Amino acid sequence: MDAAFPSSFSPTESLPGAVAACAGNLAFLATLAPESVRLVVTSPPYNIGKSYEKRAPLEAYVAEQAAVIAECVRVLHPRGSLCWQVGNHVQDGEIVPLDTVLYPVFKAHGLRLRNRIVWHFEHGLHCSKRLSGRYETINWFTRGDDYTFDLDPVRVPQKYPAKTHYKGPNTGALSGHPLGKNPGDVWIFPNVKNNHVEKTSHPCQFPVELVERLVLALTEPGDTVLDPYMGVGSALIAAVLHGRLGLGCDIVPDYVVIARERLAALSAGTLRTRPMVRPGYPPVPK
Repeated sequence: MDAAFPSSFSPTESLPGAVAACAGNLAFLATLAPESVRLVVTSPPYNIGKSYEKRAPLEAYVAEQAAVIAECVRVLHPRGSLCWQVGNHVQDGEIVPLDTVLYPVFKAHGLRLRNRIVWHFEHGLHCSKRLSGRYETINWFTRGDDYTFDLDPVRVPQKYPAKTHYKGPNTGALSGHPLGKNPGDVWIFPNVKNNHVEKTSHPCQFPVELVERLVLALTEPGDTVLDPYMGVGSALIAAVLHGRLGLGCDIVPDYVVIARERLAALSAGTLRTRPMVRPGYPPVPK
């Protein structure tokens, strides 16, 4: 066993509703059955030299991503979804939007892009020679036209909940859906910085609520959710919170330990996450 691992550490460990493995993603994905995963949701490294990655030529980075994507497509259920969340690769002050670079890789597998979701956040590094970056993207792909999608669990409050039809057969009736409106393709969630309740030692972790929205809309209870770049387990937590099975892996032992600790805290009812608030509005009494 690698000397970097604690003596009690096992590379693969099952927790209530989740499997968090310390393994390379290709090796881990090879253990999964074809078409067994309803949702793949992940945020891979951006090839910008973070502590958990080695910077490589862009062509080598894309080739590495392509190998992982191919395995993710192999294990994806026919009605499943694949959500790839990325930002920009930066080289000598020039940005390269990774979702556009990777788009042909997904299309080569016959996947269909359903939404290019913009995740907007208010805080981040401040740039001096260009406008500061305040968004990343989530590209949501499906294998075909028959896919799992449930809008109701992710509706957001109506802007004008008391608005009514002013003419026609429904005059006077509420014009908006009583459970709320479609959240659209621009999502505003705070990123996980030092004052965030979910902050760990990972420098670039998912906010759980962002993944929750994907889990609720694109899977059903009992489905399997996979994150092949697990980090500290936020995607697995989002899955378990809503009665799904979470599968994930990472090659950094410290992150896997944190992921397991967070999942154990979730099971014990002590894990703190920023709540995903989705209040609906009941019809206004007449």
